[in-house]
Amino acid sequence: MIIQHTLKPGFSIGPLTVHWYGLMYLIGVFFVYFIGNKYAKEKNIKIPGGDLFDYIFILFLGMLAGARIGYVFIYWGLEYLQNPLKIIAIWEGGMSFHGALIGIAITSWIYTKKHKLSFLQMADCIAVGTPVALFFGRMGNFINGELWGKPTDGTWGVIFPSGGSMPRHPSQLYEAALEGLVLFGITFFLSKRKLPIGTLFGAFLAGYGTFRSLIELVRVPDAQVGYIFNFITMGQMLSIPMILIGIGIIIYSLKNKNKSENLEVIEVKEDKQEEELVKTEVETEIKESDSQNI
Repeated sequence: MIIQHTLKPGFSIGPLTVHWYGLMYLIGVFFVYFIGNKYAKEKNIKIPGGDLFDYIFILFLGMLAGARIGYVFIYWGLEYLQNPLKIIAIWEGGMSFHGALIGIAITSWIYTKKHKLSFLQMADCIAVGTPVALFFGRMGNFINGELWGKPTDGTWGVIFPSGGSMPRHPSQLYEAALEGLVLFGITFFLSKRKLPIGTLFGAFLAGYGTFRSLIELVRVPDAQVGYIFNFITMGQMLSIPMILIGIGIIIYSLKNKNKSENLEVIEVKEDKQEEELVKTEVETEIKESDSQNI
């Protein structure tokens, strides 16, 4: 059954207009905060003030700036300079995930440096719940009727107002399912395991990059960019480094774990040697004392 997209991008409460896209962002940030806080407490991670609120708030600002700036300059270039006020109109859509990630990374690095925290450990905290935020963000894209896919003759096709009269892949829903629900299942599962610091963050990066690259195969590339080298989209170009960086972080974390485990083994051996030495010295002293008494 072909579906006709008739959803409105927002609703009104008296004189106030609420945009679904912006609301989805706020809901997503709440879940990142809630899930991240729970993870930090489960893992006994020391956080300034014992709460992630300040950290999440700083990251939220970095995310908004990075997402919008990334979208403007990666996908539109100088065209926004003709109407600079459009740059801040985030309620109209047009946010780059890769730009958001860069904004988050920069603000997180500044925050962790200032408070002398582990960058990767804090990244693990937010990586658990970020797929939930992605789920709501993609639902916002669907409600806005943007970022639709290529034409399809499948019964699940959706006719979008801005996509012509042909049914198209609801690629926003595919992304909500894979980048959101499936990826959250992976990060949640890993969060319950005893893993080296950074593994969770690395798995998130690699997982998102993989799912995004796959969905780009049925998603129409941005009209202002099109296909790069006639076969790859901008989304895929930006996701490939994410996969490589994610795998690199996992390998780095596992190697560090092995090093720390080896150090622990060496320390245990040294402790045992010291205990045996002390025991030998005590036994020697007792024997000498007994011989003197005799």
